[in-house]
Amino acid sequence: MLKYLFTLLSLGVFAQNNYQLHVLGTVQDAGSPHISCTKSCCSDLSLEAKSQRKVSCLAIENKQTGEYYIFDATPDFPAQIRMVNPHKLPSGIFLTHAHIGHYTGLMYLGREGLGADKIPVYTMPKMKHFLNTNGPWSQLVALQNIELKEMANKKSFKLEKDLIVTPFLVPHRDEYSETVGYQISVKGEKILFIPDINKWSVWEESIAEKIHDSDLAFVDATFFDQNEVKRDISEIPHPFVVESMKLFEKLSKKDKAKVHFIHLNHTNPLLDKESDAYKSVLKNGYKVAEFGQEINF
Repeated sequence: MLKYLFTLLSLGVFAQNNYQLHVLGTVQDAGSPHISCTKSCCSDLSLEAKSQRKVSCLAIENKQTGEYYIFDATPDFPAQIRMVNPHKLPSGIFLTHAHIGHYTGLMYLGREGLGADKIPVYTMPKMKHFLNTNGPWSQLVALQNIELKEMANKKSFKLEKDLIVTPFLVPHRDEYSETVGYQISVKGEKILFIPDINKWSVWEESIAEKIHDSDLAFVDATFFDQNEVKRDISEIPHPFVVESMKLFEKLSKKDKAKVHFIHLNHTNPLLDKESDAYKSVLKNGYKVAEFGQEINF
Protein backbone atom coordinates (compact mmCIF):
# COMPACT_ATOMS: atom_id res chain seq x y z
CA MET A 1 0.00 0.00 0.00
CA LEU A 2 2.81 2.42 0.91
CA LYS A 3 4.59 1.57 -2.34
CA TYR A 4 1.36 2.34 -4.24
CA LEU A 5 0.99 5.71 -2.51
CA PHE A 6 4.61 6.57 -3.23
CA THR A 7 4.03 5.78 -6.92
CA LEU A 8 0.98 8.05 -7.03
CA LEU A 9 2.92 10.87 -5.38
CA SER A 10 5.80 10.47 -7.82
CA LEU A 11 3.33 10.73 -10.70
CA GLY A 12 1.89 13.93 -9.26
CA VAL A 13 -1.55 12.50 -8.59
CA PHE A 14 -1.74 14.34 -5.25
CA ALA A 15 0.26 17.37 -6.42
CA GLN A 16 -1.04 20.67 -5.09
CA ASN A 17 -1.36 24.04 -6.75
CA ASN A 18 1.40 25.64 -4.71
CA TYR A 19 1.71 28.86 -6.76
CA GLN A 20 -0.86 31.60 -7.05
CA LEU A 21 -1.09 34.56 -9.39
CA HIS A 22 -2.66 37.65 -7.81
CA VAL A 23 -4.12 40.50 -9.88
CA LEU A 24 -3.51 43.39 -7.48
CA GLY A 25 -4.60 46.21 -9.77
CA THR A 26 -5.97 46.83 -13.24
CA VAL A 27 -6.03 50.60 -13.86
CA GLN A 28 -3.65 53.07 -15.48
CA ASP A 29 -0.87 54.86 -13.59
CA ALA A 30 -2.90 57.77 -12.19
CA GLY A 31 -5.61 55.52 -10.80
CA SER A 32 -9.36 55.90 -10.55
CA PRO A 33 -11.11 58.06 -9.56
CA HIS A 34 -8.73 60.24 -11.54
CA ILE A 35 -7.45 63.57 -10.24
CA SER A 36 -9.86 66.43 -11.07
CA CYS A 37 -12.14 64.16 -13.13
CA THR A 38 -15.76 65.26 -12.82
CA LYS A 39 -17.12 62.85 -15.41
CA SER A 40 -19.49 60.07 -14.39
CA CYS A 41 -16.70 57.49 -14.80
CA CYS A 42 -15.15 58.90 -11.60
CA SER A 43 -17.77 61.02 -9.84
CA ASP A 44 -20.40 58.26 -9.74
CA LEU A 45 -18.17 55.57 -8.22
CA SER A 46 -19.36 53.88 -5.06
CA LEU A 47 -17.03 53.50 -2.08
CA GLU A 48 -16.67 49.80 -2.90
CA ALA A 49 -15.75 50.55 -6.52
CA LYS A 50 -13.20 53.16 -5.43
CA SER A 51 -11.56 50.63 -3.10
CA GLN A 52 -11.07 48.25 -6.02
CA ARG A 53 -9.52 50.76 -8.41
CA LYS A 54 -5.85 49.93 -7.85
CA VAL A 55 -3.03 50.58 -10.33
CA SER A 56 -1.97 47.73 -12.63
CA CYS A 57 0.11 45.14 -10.77
CA LEU A 58 0.61 41.37 -10.58
CA ALA A 59 2.17 39.13 -7.94
CA ILE A 60 3.27 35.51 -7.93
CA GLU A 61 3.16 33.75 -4.57
CA ASN A 62 4.58 30.41 -3.49
CA LYS A 63 1.80 29.25 -1.15
CA GLN A 64 4.04 26.68 0.52
CA THR A 65 6.88 29.03 1.49
CA GLY A 66 5.05 32.37 1.60
CA GLU A 67 7.63 33.92 -0.74
CA TYR A 68 6.17 36.23 -3.38
CA TYR A 69 7.28 38.57 -6.15
CA ILE A 70 5.56 41.74 -7.34
CA PHE A 71 5.54 43.10 -10.87
CA ASP A 72 5.63 46.92 -10.68
CA ALA A 73 5.70 49.05 -7.53
CA THR A 74 2.63 51.24 -7.89
CA PRO A 75 1.32 54.18 -5.83
CA ASP A 76 -0.97 51.56 -4.24
CA PHE A 77 2.00 49.45 -3.13
CA PRO A 78 1.19 49.24 0.63
CA ALA A 79 -2.38 48.06 0.06
CA GLN A 80 -1.31 45.65 -2.67
CA ILE A 81 1.33 43.82 -0.65
CA ARG A 82 -1.19 43.48 2.19
CA MET A 83 -3.49 41.69 -0.25
CA VAL A 84 -0.84 39.00 -0.72
CA ASN A 85 0.61 38.79 2.79
CA PRO A 86 0.15 41.48 5.47
CA HIS A 87 3.06 40.07 7.48
CA LYS A 88 5.70 39.61 4.80
CA LEU A 89 7.49 41.82 2.27
CA PRO A 90 8.00 40.70 -1.33
CA SER A 91 11.11 38.68 -2.05
CA GLY A 92 11.60 40.72 -5.19
CA ILE A 93 10.11 43.62 -7.13
CA PHE A 94 10.27 43.59 -10.94
CA LEU A 95 9.90 47.00 -12.58
CA THR A 96 8.71 47.55 -16.15
CA HIS A 97 9.70 51.22 -16.61
CA ALA A 98 9.95 54.72 -15.13
CA HIS A 99 6.40 56.03 -15.50
CA ILE A 100 4.66 57.06 -12.30
CA GLY A 101 2.39 54.06 -11.85
CA HIS A 102 5.15 51.50 -12.20
CA TYR A 103 7.94 52.43 -9.77
CA THR A 104 6.87 55.21 -7.37
CA GLY A 105 5.64 52.68 -4.81
CA LEU A 106 9.30 52.21 -3.95
CA MET A 107 8.99 55.38 -1.84
CA TYR A 108 7.22 53.42 0.89
CA LEU A 109 10.41 51.37 1.44
CA GLY A 110 12.43 54.44 2.44
CA ARG A 111 13.21 56.34 5.61
CA GLU A 112 9.80 58.04 5.80
CA GLY A 113 8.09 54.68 5.47
CA LEU A 114 9.28 51.18 6.26
CA GLY A 115 13.03 51.73 6.23
CA ALA A 116 13.37 48.38 4.48
CA ASP A 117 16.51 46.28 4.38
CA LYS A 118 17.83 45.41 0.91
CA ILE A 119 14.59 44.53 -0.87
CA PRO A 120 15.69 43.13 -4.26
CA VAL A 121 14.51 45.39 -7.10
CA TYR A 122 15.02 44.02 -10.61
CA THR A 123 15.62 46.68 -13.28
CA MET A 124 16.96 47.15 -16.77
CA PRO A 125 20.25 49.18 -17.13
CA LYS A 126 18.68 52.60 -17.84
CA MET A 127 16.13 52.13 -15.08
CA LYS A 128 18.94 51.21 -12.71
CA HIS A 129 20.86 54.35 -13.71
CA PHE A 130 17.73 56.47 -13.21
CA LEU A 131 17.20 55.16 -9.68
CA ASN A 132 20.88 55.49 -8.81
CA THR A 133 21.20 59.08 -9.97
CA ASN A 134 17.89 60.75 -9.06
CA GLY A 135 16.51 61.54 -5.62
CA PRO A 136 14.67 60.42 -3.66
CA TRP A 137 15.28 57.01 -5.24
CA SER A 138 19.05 57.29 -4.92
CA GLN A 139 18.58 57.60 -1.15
CA LEU A 140 16.82 54.23 -1.11
CA VAL A 141 19.94 52.77 -2.72
CA ALA A 142 22.38 54.67 -0.47
CA LEU A 143 20.53 53.58 2.69
CA GLN A 144 20.29 50.02 1.34
CA ASN A 145 16.51 50.05 1.59
CA ILE A 146 16.56 48.47 -1.85
CA GLU A 147 19.17 46.43 -3.67
CA LEU A 148 19.17 46.91 -7.43
CA LYS A 149 19.62 43.81 -9.56
CA GLU A 150 20.31 44.53 -13.21
CA MET A 151 18.49 42.58 -15.90
CA ALA A 152 19.22 42.12 -19.58
CA ASN A 153 16.89 41.76 -22.54
CA LYS A 154 15.59 38.17 -22.83
CA LYS A 155 17.90 36.92 -20.06
CA SER A 156 16.01 34.73 -17.61
CA PHE A 157 16.12 34.83 -13.80
CA LYS A 158 15.50 31.51 -12.07
CA LEU A 159 13.98 32.67 -8.80
CA GLU A 160 12.89 29.22 -7.67
CA LYS A 161 12.93 25.74 -9.18
CA ASP A 162 9.51 26.27 -10.74
CA LEU A 163 9.57 30.06 -11.15
CA ILE A 164 11.50 31.76 -13.95
CA VAL A 165 11.16 35.41 -15.05
CA THR A 166 12.32 36.74 -18.42
CA PRO A 167 12.20 40.46 -19.35
CA PHE A 168 11.93 41.60 -22.95
CA LEU A 169 12.12 45.10 -24.41
CA VAL A 170 9.01 46.74 -25.85
CA PRO A 171 8.67 50.13 -27.56
CA HIS A 172 7.20 52.86 -25.34
CA ARG A 173 7.75 56.49 -24.34
CA ASP A 174 11.18 55.90 -22.84
CA GLU A 175 11.91 59.36 -21.43
CA TYR A 176 13.75 58.08 -18.35
CA SER A 177 14.24 54.34 -18.89
CA GLU A 178 13.66 51.51 -21.28
CA THR A 179 10.39 49.56 -21.03
CA VAL A 180 9.98 45.82 -20.66
CA GLY A 181 7.28 43.22 -20.59
CA TYR A 182 7.72 39.93 -18.77
CA GLN A 183 7.30 36.26 -19.42
CA ILE A 184 6.70 34.60 -16.06
CA SER A 185 7.10 30.83 -16.16
CA VAL A 186 5.34 29.07 -13.28
CA LYS A 187 5.73 25.28 -13.20
CA GLY A 188 6.19 25.39 -16.97
CA GLU A 189 3.14 27.55 -17.65
CA LYS A 190 3.87 30.92 -19.24
CA ILE A 191 2.28 34.21 -18.19
CA LEU A 192 2.73 37.19 -20.50
CA PHE A 193 2.63 40.64 -18.86
CA ILE A 194 2.77 43.77 -21.05
CA PRO A 195 1.02 46.61 -19.20
CA ASP A 196 2.48 49.37 -21.40
CA ILE A 197 3.48 49.42 -25.06
CA ASN A 198 3.12 51.65 -28.09
CA LYS A 199 1.05 50.39 -31.01
CA TRP A 200 1.56 46.66 -31.65
CA SER A 201 2.66 47.42 -35.22
CA VAL A 202 5.87 49.17 -34.08
CA TRP A 203 7.07 46.17 -32.10
CA GLU A 204 9.54 43.91 -33.86
CA GLU A 205 7.79 40.85 -32.44
CA SER A 206 4.32 39.47 -33.07
CA ILE A 207 1.93 39.85 -30.16
CA ALA A 208 -0.30 37.16 -31.70
CA GLU A 209 2.60 34.69 -31.63
CA LYS A 210 3.47 35.74 -28.07
CA ILE A 211 -0.10 35.02 -26.98
CA HIS A 212 -0.09 31.68 -28.77
CA ASP A 213 3.14 30.69 -27.01
CA SER A 214 1.74 31.68 -23.59
CA ASP A 215 -0.83 30.17 -21.26
CA LEU A 216 -2.10 33.54 -19.99
CA ALA A 217 -1.61 37.05 -21.38
CA PHE A 218 -2.15 40.33 -19.53
CA VAL A 219 -1.85 43.06 -22.16
CA ASP A 220 -2.10 46.84 -22.46
CA ALA A 221 -5.69 48.04 -22.76
CA THR A 222 -5.25 51.64 -21.63
CA PHE A 223 -7.90 53.00 -24.01
CA PHE A 224 -10.86 51.18 -25.52
CA ASP A 225 -11.03 53.34 -28.64
CA GLN A 226 -10.27 56.75 -30.15
CA ASN A 227 -13.38 58.32 -28.61
CA GLU A 228 -11.79 58.40 -25.14
CA VAL A 229 -8.72 60.33 -26.22
CA LYS A 230 -8.88 64.13 -26.27
CA ARG A 231 -5.09 64.52 -26.43
CA ASP A 232 -2.64 64.03 -29.28
CA ILE A 233 -2.45 60.24 -29.53
CA SER A 234 1.21 60.49 -30.58
CA GLU A 235 1.92 61.51 -26.98
CA ILE A 236 0.22 58.39 -25.61
CA PRO A 237 0.27 55.80 -28.43
CA HIS A 238 -1.18 52.76 -26.70
CA PRO A 239 -2.99 50.08 -28.73
CA PHE A 240 -6.75 50.64 -28.55
CA VAL A 241 -8.67 47.59 -27.37
CA VAL A 242 -10.70 47.65 -30.58
CA GLU A 243 -7.43 47.54 -32.54
CA SER A 244 -6.15 44.64 -30.44
CA MET A 245 -9.35 42.65 -30.92
CA LYS A 246 -9.12 43.23 -34.68
CA LEU A 247 -5.49 42.09 -34.67
CA PHE A 248 -6.30 39.03 -32.54
CA GLU A 249 -9.43 37.96 -34.45
CA LYS A 250 -7.61 35.15 -36.28
CA LEU A 251 -6.43 33.59 -33.03
CA SER A 252 -8.02 30.32 -32.03
CA LYS A 253 -10.81 30.31 -29.46
CA LYS A 254 -8.32 28.82 -27.00
CA ASP A 255 -5.77 31.58 -27.59
CA LYS A 256 -8.37 34.36 -27.36
CA ALA A 257 -9.41 33.05 -23.94
CA LYS A 258 -5.84 33.60 -22.70
CA VAL A 259 -6.08 37.36 -23.24
CA HIS A 260 -6.77 39.51 -20.16
CA PHE A 261 -6.97 43.24 -20.89
CA ILE A 262 -5.29 45.29 -18.16
CA HIS A 263 -3.95 48.81 -17.39
CA LEU A 264 -7.28 50.58 -18.03
CA ASN A 265 -7.52 54.36 -18.11
CA HIS A 266 -10.19 55.84 -15.82
CA THR A 267 -12.23 56.66 -18.95
CA ASN A 268 -12.13 53.08 -20.26
CA PRO A 269 -15.64 51.57 -20.41
CA LEU A 270 -14.16 48.14 -19.67
CA LEU A 271 -14.13 49.23 -16.03
CA ASP A 272 -17.94 49.00 -16.19
CA LYS A 273 -19.19 45.42 -16.49
CA GLU A 274 -22.56 46.69 -17.69
CA SER A 275 -21.09 48.60 -20.63
CA ASP A 276 -21.48 47.53 -24.24
CA ALA A 277 -17.69 47.63 -24.57
CA TYR A 278 -17.19 45.14 -21.73
CA LYS A 279 -19.83 42.82 -23.15
CA SER A 280 -18.25 43.02 -26.62
CA VAL A 281 -14.87 41.93 -25.25
CA LEU A 282 -16.41 38.86 -23.62
CA LYS A 283 -18.55 38.13 -26.67
CA ASN A 284 -15.41 38.07 -28.82
CA GLY A 285 -13.79 35.50 -26.52
CA TYR A 286 -11.44 37.69 -24.48
CA LYS A 287 -11.33 38.60 -20.79
CA VAL A 288 -10.86 41.76 -18.74
CA ALA A 289 -8.48 41.41 -15.81
CA GLU A 290 -10.27 41.73 -12.48
CA PHE A 291 -8.99 43.26 -9.27
CA GLY A 292 -8.47 40.50 -6.70
CA GLN A 293 -8.42 37.76 -9.33
CA GLU A 294 -6.41 34.70 -8.26
CA ILE A 295 -5.19 31.88 -10.50
CA ASN A 296 -3.59 28.73 -9.14
CA PHE A 297 -0.72 26.77 -10.66
